This record gives sequence, C-alpha cells and structure tokens, in this order.
Amino acid sequence: MSRGSGFVHYEVSDRVALITLDRPAQRNAIDAAVTAQLRATLDRFEADAGAWVGILTGAGDRAFCAGMDLKAFAAGEGPAIIEGRGGFAGFTAYPRTKPLIAAVNGAALAGGCEIVLACDLVVAAEHAVFGLPEVTRGLFAASGGALRLPRMIPRARALELLLTGDAVDAQTALECGLINRVVPPGSLLDAARELAGRICANAPLAVRETLALARAVFALPEEQLWGRNDEGWARIAASEDAREGPRAFAEKRPPVWKGR
Repeated sequence: MSRGSGFVHYEVSDRVALITLDRPAQRNAIDAAVTAQLRATLDRFEADAGAWVGILTGAGDRAFCAGMDLKAFAAGEGPAIIEGRGGFAGFTAYPRTKPLIAAVNGAALAGGCEIVLACDLVVAAEHAVFGLPEVTRGLFAASGGALRLPRMIPRARALELLLTGDAVDAQTALECGLINRVVPPGSLLDAARELAGRICANAPLAVRETLALARAVFALPEEQLWGRNDEGWARIAASEDAREGPRAFAEKRPPVWKGR
C-alpha cells in the first residue's frame, strides 16, 4: 500500500500497518496538522480489516517525537493539538482495539513519551531516550503520562521521573519495565515487525479481547473485571477462529484465522 502524502504515512504489509510521523526537521513534533492526520490514520487502522497489528515510528534517527510543537502552540494551535477527539495528537486517548507497537528511533520526550505510553508494546533503538520534563516548565504530563507511568513501572521510579523531569536511556527504560526490547538502530523496524508478526500469528479477535481486558485491569474493580472477562469469552467462544484453533491443532497444521 502506498505511503500517502502529508506528515503521517500509512502502509500495510502482512497484516501489519506501519504508521510513520514524518516531520524529521521538527523532530516529529506535533502540530494541528499532524494531530488531524494521525487521528484520521488511527481511524483508518481501526477500520482496516487487513491490518491486525500496528507499528508507530518517527522519520529520521534523532527523534521518535519531541512532543508538542511549541511554535504551533504559541501560534494558537494548542486546543486543536490537545483537546480534540483522541486527546493529545489525536492519539493518547484514542479508543483503539488493535495492538500498537511503538518503534522508538530517538528521543521520546514530553508528549512524545506520552504517545509511547499510550502504545501497547515498545521496541527502542539503543540511542532512544524517554522523559516527561513537563514539571521543569511549570506543567505536568496531563496527556496520560502522570496517569500511565505509575501503572507501568514501580511507583518509586515513576514518581522520580515525573517529579524530577529526568530522562532515561533505552537500557534503563528496559530494566525498569517501561519497554520490551532494545536493539541496534538499523534493526529497529525489523525487530518491531518480528514482534508484530508473532502477534499476528494468533487469532485477531482473541488478541483484541485479551488487550481490552488487560487494559481494563487498572481501571475497574475485580468483580467488574470478571464480568468483562466473561463477556469477552462469550464473544470468542462463538467465533469461527475459536473453532479453527483446536481443529488446526488436532490436524497438526497451522491455523488459518478469519478474524470472525
């Protein structure tokens, strides 16, 4: 599939959608145009039956995303960047149902780090750095950073990063559980595609139900979670893929998923 024009590109291969932020001269910072395009791209990804897993990355090797474009903010674009459907960048509060992997090829700071935190899995190049420096500017990480980071890594480490604004390198991020992989820069997309391919080998409906339930763990009491669990199981048990998996196992062949 062609990459398309604009600042956000979308292409699908082997059921994996590659979404690329393409403003390398601005360190892939987010302005109103990028926000509108990224939101529309997520709409496309969610509606695309041929895309089961997504990878989000940034063009160039300096930055995944440096956060909000402060020049655009100063020009009055702040509400369009922060307050519309999907939250910051049209992304951090977008109600996705499909897994999305961040392939971090450099700095992921402020809103850029919050975009990473909104993804489900993270593969980072060795030179990647992560940080939420908002408090150093009299702000706080209000696009999910202050909410999500303490759920993802140990409380003491999360509070240190949030309250100091310090950044961490990729190896430190790996050690504290913020990311899944650290790879050489030239291997970044290959590693992300390999991880996406392993997810795509599984039944897509089961993957999405698992993802939805895992996300809900942090937001709901256990009694409600069991209700969500049972509802999800009922949907999966009625699917063709639920019949195909055991059948393929019994027949000693790879399953052929239908996504229904």
